[in-house]
Amino acid sequence: MYADRYGRHGRINPGSFILALTINGAILGGLVLFANPTFKKQIEHHLKLIPIAADPLPPPPSPPPPKPHPELKVEPALRQPVDTSKSVIVTTIADPTPLPLPTFTPGPIDGTGTVGTATVEPVKPLPPVLTTPTIDPRYANLFQPVFPPDEQRAGRSGRVVVRVLVGVDGRVKDIARVSATSDSFYDVTRKRALDKWRFKPATRDSIPVEAWREVAVSFVLAEGE
Repeated sequence: MYADRYGRHGRINPGSFILALTINGAILGGLVLFANPTFKKQIEHHLKLIPIAADPLPPPPSPPPPKPHPELKVEPALRQPVDTSKSVIVTTIADPTPLPLPTFTPGPIDGTGTVGTATVEPVKPLPPVLTTPTIDPRYANLFQPVFPPDEQRAGRSGRVVVRVLVGVDGRVKDIARVSATSDSFYDVTRKRALDKWRFKPATRDSIPVEAWREVAVSFVLAEGE
């Protein structure tokens, strides 16, 4: 009984052995054929690669529309009430005197037809021609005043210096005392100047004008008086 059991396990099954050889031969043959380049090319020739199209990407989302800007509301300015209880000082601003515009004088034209440079120089106004009043020779003998009787009795000589305003007609319009030996000498001189003195009036650019001038009068006693 024991001899049969051990003897049965020691034998090789012919069917299993043939199956194992067939599988190993197929694997070995496949390796040999795959290692052959000619067989590999034939396999690649018969095999066709079918490209698989990728799913199209969805289009990008459109940008959102711009948000409208909020309208600015301008509030009307509130008018401040005028305070009439306080005094207001108004300052007057005078218009500035306009400056004189310079005059442009074109320079000489050269051979190319262009105008040369010009120098603008301000024109200075000429000073006015003035003349002072002079004694009219037709009335020169009327200039000496009468000798004051009180000074003559006292035997005193004198001298008077006055300033007179000569009008455009040559007459004395006013007189001012500069110096005098006494009031008597000044009084007779003032009366004679207003009544008898005549001048050629002063002029500004040959036009008669009023002007002041100074006149000196001497009072001398004759010998024996």
